[in-house]
Amino acid sequence: MPLKIIFMGTPAFSVPTLAALKEAGHEIVACYSQPPRPAGRRGLETVKSPVHQAAELLGIPVLTPLNFRAEEDRATFRAFDADVAVVVAYGLLLPEAILSGTRLGCYNGHASLLPRWRGAAPLQRAIMAGDAETGMMIMKMDKGLDTGPVALTERVTIAPDMTGGELHDRMMQVGGRLMREAMGRLDANDLPLTPQAEEGVVYAQKISKAETEIDFSQPAETVHNHIRGLAPFPGAWLEAVIGGKPERIKVLGSTLGEGSGAPGTVVSEKLDIACGSGAVRLTRLQKAGGKALAAEDFLRGTALPVGTLIARSAG
Repeated sequence: MPLKIIFMGTPAFSVPTLAALKEAGHEIVACYSQPPRPAGRRGLETVKSPVHQAAELLGIPVLTPLNFRAEEDRATFRAFDADVAVVVAYGLLLPEAILSGTRLGCYNGHASLLPRWRGAAPLQRAIMAGDAETGMMIMKMDKGLDTGPVALTERVTIAPDMTGGELHDRMMQVGGRLMREAMGRLDANDLPLTPQAEEGVVYAQKISKAETEIDFSQPAETVHNHIRGLAPFPGAWLEAVIGGKPERIKVLGSTLGEGSGAPGTVVSEKLDIACGSGAVRLTRLQKAGGKALAAEDFLRGTALPVGTLIARSAG
């Protein structure tokens, strides 16, 4: 017998889970998402979230409260008389009134191997820390931040050059498949819960603009992990002097390189940049307002000869 589900999510990452639950035959009685936000260069138009748009295409009613402080919003949630709420990257901490507002509670799809990387940016932080593995977990939510007991886990290998964007795209498909399995087993009363370990708790703080600049004084592996973890968004960056003027350049791809020298110095025609130890090879770059280009294409239009000190933070 299908479940009556309230789905709560906002970004593109959440959409495959919504689609998987719909395809499994569950009744999605409502969808909650963050309100439409200003978009465009001038912010003159508002854009509905990817989940909002997907839900409308599926004929699911969408609600976009700023929070659940008002009793009216809490009462509306309860009035759906849902069996369960499914939460994937919704963007709000849910109060107890919502956590207990369905018959079976709220289940969250979280992209880490809990208790490692609780919080806002688990995929990026895992890559930036050099983790070789992450995973998708389905947990039953409680009042803490990603502290609830875990129902299902699927581990995912992080390849040495995998970017945050590539891992995001892999994990959102895993998440949809795993949540579909979890809800099927919940419906069959066959979804055991295991408390999280008390050791190994690490928080994945939201990425700040202040940490996006590349620091080539760090070891090459650290620099490489920083670049790929932030690619494609928000994007790690460096500053180079081009045509006599400093210009910010996003670096959207890298691998470990060859050579040595003063940190931030170009040490090969393949765009190997010396780091505090070792070197990192930049493989994909983007000027402000321009297209993302493979390094060889970028260098056809921008001269960065061997010996160039490209990083403002270096030296």
